[in-house]
Amino acid sequence: MVATSDGFSLQWRAFRFVLPRPLQTAHGRLAERRGWLLRLRNASGVVGWGEAAPLTLGEQQAGALQRVEATVAALGPALSRAQLEALIAAPQVPCALAFALGAALAEVDGLVGAAAGGWHAAPASAQLLPAGPAAVEALMHAETGEQTFKWKVAVLPDAHERAVLEQLLQRLGPAAWLRLDANGHWDRSTAGAWAERLSAEPRLQWLEQPLAPGDLAGLEALAQRLPVALDESLQAQPQLRQSWRSWQVRRPSQEGDPRPLLAALAAGQPQLVLSTAFETGIGRRWLHHLAALQAAGPTPAAPGLAPGWAPDGPLFSGDPQQVWEAAA
Repeated sequence: MVATSDGFSLQWRAFRFVLPRPLQTAHGRLAERRGWLLRLRNASGVVGWGEAAPLTLGEQQAGALQRVEATVAALGPALSRAQLEALIAAPQVPCALAFALGAALAEVDGLVGAAAGGWHAAPASAQLLPAGPAAVEALMHAETGEQTFKWKVAVLPDAHERAVLEQLLQRLGPAAWLRLDANGHWDRSTAGAWAERLSAEPRLQWLEQPLAPGDLAGLEALAQRLPVALDESLQAQPQLRQSWRSWQVRRPSQEGDPRPLLAALAAGQPQLVLSTAFETGIGRRWLHHLAALQAAGPTPAAPGLAPGWAPDGPLFSGDPQQVWEAAA
């Protein structure tokens, strides 16, 4: 399909891959990723690439994938710019699909990629520890130094995790950072107990989404005691991206059009940290590029790229054409 003079041709290709080891979170077990790749071409032959892969689990995953698939099937092979921009802005369009469209348009327009000086390489990532007691063994085999570690909590009974915390703190180097991610599954009492233990701990970088996404009052009160980073709350209430004054964990591939985030990081917006949704090489280019911009900003922080948790191979190449062919 050839694009019209003011339009774009669209091609989609489904992909699926299995994580080399499942990730256990408070939401459940993440073992595979599925989605669609987008190749967008304008009338001059300039190509932009996108990826649409909602990050959900269980029944929610099936529903999210169905919504993306239905929208993609209804798009047709060619759209004008006005149609594409309207889709990206439409509230009913899945955020993962809006990311794919916005990412592809940004590349066609030269906001990223070769026309903008090339894709930036990612800075050093935080290390993702497994849930439960396995975190202690993983930490024992890690170089602590000035490294940042992220640990998933609210997975096992609280008393067990509190015991593991003490073991981690005993083994954590004095220059290391620790992030704790409850994925919104603590209640206020539990979060308060952890805050009591950690409020004077200099190696705690933050608690990530300690309370339910909608408990803004509880989150604000907790943030008066120690650093709190929002994640799921930003997905449920995107307006918080403009008002939350502490750290924000941003997953570009899950929050829609990436162009506003690109502009914000280029302008030096503070206290944003980039995190993976286990993307293919097409989505990963964006994540790494944005993480590099964050690292060059006023509040650099190690991105959450989960090294060692994603597969290798051509589907994860930095060359989007290789990614496209690998999904066939």
